Amino acid sequence: MSDPQAFRAIYESHHAAICAYFARRAARDEVEDLAAETFTVAWRKLPRRLEHPLPWLYAVAGNVLSNHRRKARRKGGFAPDPATGDPAERPNSDRGLAQAFAHLSAREREAICLVAWEGLSHEDAARVVGCTPNTFTVRLSRARKKLARELDPAVHAVAEAI
Repeated sequence: MSDPQAFRAIYESHHAAICAYFARRAARDEVEDLAAETFTVAWRKLPRRLEHPLPWLYAVAGNVLSNHRRKARRKGGFAPDPATGDPAERPNSDRGLAQAFAHLSAREREAICLVAWEGLSHEDAARVVGCTPNTFTVRLSRARKKLARELDPAVHAVAEAI
């Protein structure tokens, strides 16, 4: 990006959201480093005219996190801190939710997280994951139904029988 003032405005507007994104997905001591790496990529590659930079930044953050996890696995050091990352996986969280969430695929979890945790619209979340809004809406709907089935299989079985 060639305009330092425009970049600074984007950084100031979205730094907290990017840190929150990482805080829900990584160890506490890695959040600032991952956010810094995300904004480093943004400085180099942010499109000149981007009406809504946050979805683009989330997509970059997702790539940064994937690369970070890949590197950690290669080094044999990938062990998520139970006090950070996915709230459904935290020890003090609802065990039923944690188990139900664990049965979702990574794509299904990400669809739910982008809408529920990051507060993105379907259109913006679709930009993050690289699909059309309609495809994202279908993906999210399926993920929600699967989560509901996992949370209360008895209720779902009765509903399907009716």
